[in-house]
Amino acid sequence: MTKIIGITGGIASGKSTVVEEIRQAGYQVVDADAVVHGLQAKGGQLYQALLDWLGPEILTADGQLDRPKLSQLIFSSPEHQARSAQLQNDIIRQALAKERDRLAQSEDIFFMDIPLLVELDYLDWFDAIWLVYVDEDKQVQRLMERNGYNQAQAQQRIVAQMPLLEKKKYATLVLDNNGSLEDLQKQVRQALKNL
Repeated sequence: MTKIIGITGGIASGKSTVVEEIRQAGYQVVDADAVVHGLQAKGGQLYQALLDWLGPEILTADGQLDRPKLSQLIFSSPEHQARSAQLQNDIIRQALAKERDRLAQSEDIFFMDIPLLVELDYLDWFDAIWLVYVDEDKQVQRLMERNGYNQAQAQQRIVAQMPLLEKKKYATLVLDNNGSLEDLQKQVRQALKNL
């Protein structure tokens, strides 16, 4: 019986660090963001859907999606966020299900990193859910440093997501990333040992 563990968190919570640690331990991880990037690549299913909706102004000179511009457009209004979600979520879910089923053929334990795992109701896909948790002020600070956002831009992206505090009630395991990198890595190694 394959065990599937979902990893979730928020923007700039430290999910990438956790995923890297899990991969280094030899486990397979399906990265929802990477799957989405593939679908949004030129000629991909989402690429065409977004182009039909928002028009050619979302493209770079070489015909790829202009991610910063796309992000700005989507986050510019609740209506755009809702439309984007409606447009993309079914296509993404199908692609993730395909990856899940493929890995279930060969792996005893594998992970799926899905940022919107709770919001988009992927809960029943998993035997356990690991939440990468960080306090909101630290999240804002990290997002500003990482992406060069000002405080308002960082907060706009964070409030667009479910608060991490709220996600805690769905988590089987909370990885607290308010400390050092070494702290977080230790927690992940311990959690993997406990599998």
